[in-house]
Amino acid sequence: MKNIIVIQHTQAVHHINGMIGSLTEWELTDFGKVQAECIGKNMLAFVGNKEYVMYSSNQIRARQTADIIGRYLGLGYTTDDRLREQDLGEAVGKSIEWAHKNTIVWMKEVDDRPFNGAETKRDKWTKLLPFVNQILESDDENIIIISHGGTISIFAAIWLGLEIEALNNSNLGSSAGGVSIFQEDSDGKHTIKRLNDMSFLKE
Repeated sequence: MKNIIVIQHTQAVHHINGMIGSLTEWELTDFGKVQAECIGKNMLAFVGNKEYVMYSSNQIRARQTADIIGRYLGLGYTTDDRLREQDLGEAVGKSIEWAHKNTIVWMKEVDDRPFNGAETKRDKWTKLLPFVNQILESDDENIIIISHGGTISIFAAIWLGLEIEALNNSNLGSSAGGVSIFQEDSDGKHTIKRLNDMSFLKE
């Protein structure tokens, strides 16, 4: 059995300054740090005395979120670059306004490449799948993952055993600070118990 808690990093600077997130190293805002504190406090009550291991994207906004939550739970974490946000190529470091003017094709389908040098959703799926298989094959039953909205959407689809083309017509993503709960039961059945639960942000 597996209990996997996936948390999108909390509010970062690019959420309020009109810039693209992607691989740019935006830090958490002061409000984002407060949000992470709330998640940490509420998560401590939620996990009880179960032992967890934690993984985080190696991008700074995810690591800062993991630092704060880990402090409450008494957990260190392992960074993994497969949990990074989708690479938007030449759009990295640019504004959202620039992106709207220079998009080649937006990511309506999994093979759309929106900018020169950008990853498609299929590219990201291919990178993320070995990570999902790794945690499924591990002996760890209770796992916390800190990642990014686009990556979490793909994680959820992989978890449910969907074909990647399902993402042409669906989105299983989250919002800043959203908490999703994934479970594998004793029969190996995968469920999503919660998706993008924002209640952990309450003080």
